[in-house]
Amino acid sequence: MAAREADTGGKVTITEIARQAGVSVPTVSRVVNGRSDVSPQTRARVEDLLRRHGYRRRAASPGTRAALLDLVFNDLDSPWAVQIIRGVEEVAHAAGVGTVVSAIHGRSGDAREWMRNLRARASDGVILVTSALEPTLHEELRILGVPLVVVDPAGSPALEAPTIGAANWSGGMAATEHLLALGHRRIGLIAGPPRLLCSRARLDGYRAALEGAGIALDESLVVPGDFRPESGFAACEALLGLPEPPTAVFAASDQMALGAIEALRRRGLRVPQDMSVVGFDDLPEVRWSAPPLTTVRQPLADMGKLAVRTVLRLARDEQPDSPRVELGTDLVVRASTAPPPPRPTGRPPTGR
Repeated sequence: MAAREADTGGKVTITEIARQAGVSVPTVSRVVNGRSDVSPQTRARVEDLLRRHGYRRRAASPGTRAALLDLVFNDLDSPWAVQIIRGVEEVAHAAGVGTVVSAIHGRSGDAREWMRNLRARASDGVILVTSALEPTLHEELRILGVPLVVVDPAGSPALEAPTIGAANWSGGMAATEHLLALGHRRIGLIAGPPRLLCSRARLDGYRAALEGAGIALDESLVVPGDFRPESGFAACEALLGLPEPPTAVFAASDQMALGAIEALRRRGLRVPQDMSVVGFDDLPEVRWSAPPLTTVRQPLADMGKLAVRTVLRLARDEQPDSPRVELGTDLVVRASTAPPPPRPTGRPPTGR
C-alpha cells in the first residue's frame, strides 16, 4: 500500500526504511498506514526506524485504499485460468483483499505495461501464473520487494519465490496405468508444450507407466499439442493416420481431449467403443461431454487458494511452510474409457 510520506522532508524513502528493516516496501507502508496485518516484532522494528527518521503517522482517511493483490496470467482464454481465478477470489474476498487480474500474452510490451501499473497501484502482493517475464522485470520485482508467489511454474523459477503446482508426474502415470489396466497396450499421448515443466512431468509419468508394464516407448505415439482443442484435434488425426493407430489416447489437458474426441467423431469412430480417451485437469464442462470424460483432476482452485494464503503470509513477513508445494492429483473415471476393441482375426498382438 502506498505510504503517506508527508512531514518527512524527503530525507529518506520508504524503500530505504524497508531495506534497513529487512522487510518489503508494502510492509513498511502497512505500518505507516496503521494496518493490523503486521507481526508485532516487525511492527516494532519498522516503527523504531520511522521515529528515528522523523516520520509522523497521520490518521487513515476514509479514502484509504484497501489491500490489493495482482494476479498475472500469460493468457486468459482458457477455462483452466478461470478455475485458478475462482480459488484466488474466494480466499482474497474472505480476507478483505481486492484482486487485479492481468494477462501479458507472452509479449514484453504487455509485461512492462503491467509492471508500470503494479508500481502505480502499490499492490500488497503478486501471484504469477506465468514465467514469461524478462530478466529485467525479474530484477524490478526483486527491487520493489513485493511479496510474490509463482503458480504452476514453467521450470525452475528465475525468481526466488515460493511455487505452487500439482503432482503432474503421478497424474500422468495414473492416467496411463488406468488404460493399461483396461487392457490397452498401444496408448497414444497428446503432450503439452515441451518447454513447460508440467508437460514434461506428465510425459515422464506416461513413460514410467509403460516401462512398469514392460512396454517400450513408441515415439510415433507421442504427438505434441499446446493444451488447446485445435491441437488435440490435429494430434488425434495424426495418431489415426499411423499404420497401426493406438486403441487409447491420453491427452495432457481436457481441452486437447475434447479436440481428440471431435476428431474421432468426424471419422465415425465411437468413444470408448473404438478408442478410449483420458484427459487432464477435470474442468467443470468435461463431466457433461459426450461421453463424460475420464480425466486426472488437477486442484486448480485449490492452487489459487493456497497462492493467496501464501502471499498474504509473506506480506506479514511470515515464511511459508515450504517453498515448493505440489498438490495431489486424482484420477476420475467416467465413461470415455473401456477395454480395447477385439483385434481383427489374424492381427498379431502389440506390446507385451
